[in-house]
Amino acid sequence: MKDIDIFEEIVRVRKSGIPAALATIVDTKGSTPGKVQARMIVKLDGTFIGTVGGGCVEAEVWQAAKDVILTDKARTVSFLLNDENIESGLICGGKVKILIEPLTKPSLFIFGAGHVGFCLYKIAKMIDFNVFIVDDRKQFANKSRFLEADGIFVENFETIFDKLPINANSYLVVVTRGHKFDETALLGCCRTKAKYIGMIGSRKKIRTIFTELREKGISQEVLDRVHAPIGLDIGSQSVEEIAISIGAELIKIRREFFVRNKNEKES
Repeated sequence: MKDIDIFEEIVRVRKSGIPAALATIVDTKGSTPGKVQARMIVKLDGTFIGTVGGGCVEAEVWQAAKDVILTDKARTVSFLLNDENIESGLICGGKVKILIEPLTKPSLFIFGAGHVGFCLYKIAKMIDFNVFIVDDRKQFANKSRFLEADGIFVENFETIFDKLPINANSYLVVVTRGHKFDETALLGCCRTKAKYIGMIGSRKKIRTIFTELREKGISQEVLDRVHAPIGLDIGSQSVEEIAISIGAELIKIRREFFVRNKNEKES
């Protein structure tokens, strides 16, 4: 497979949010079956595209790549190709170093660029999320305020969803400035395939919004997926503490996914 196909697949994988890792040969010494910059994409389901040399090297890289996906941490592996590799036919006498890195990073979409949204944005960047800001107020949702945001969308909550790159590895947080906007944003969120949906608010407000969304055709099964009230219960009161509680819940959901898949792999 040509390199251009690998690059096209990288774009497709990132766009879809498919859990995957990219293995790249970064150094070789002596005679090796794979050359520097040879690449292989390994997906969580075990399928792969490309090659880093074949034989026992590829088999071990495939296993290491799945660990990288499940731990969400890059690693470098090295192989000494000598007589010990005779059963695989890799008697090359060389050494190869391969970088394996996660291909997909989770994306957080924050609906509401107010105080809670701003604090959550800062926390989410620290815990390695791509962060997108969504609001209909340019004076709040702008690059000077959200300098490190990966994207800023300024538009009505009713019409913006077709323009948002939401996929199965996306986390959606609704923290707008009021009941009406929360309901509109949550309605759009419930029509996506996002991994996580959460909304801020009192239990009374949540019950009211859920009733209104059911009347608009959102099923109870979908509403049961919504984390509301949002965040882990840590007794938070201030804006900063609320943002921390939401960030903690994002970490919990993210790590539960990796632990669950790792346990399934080992069972």
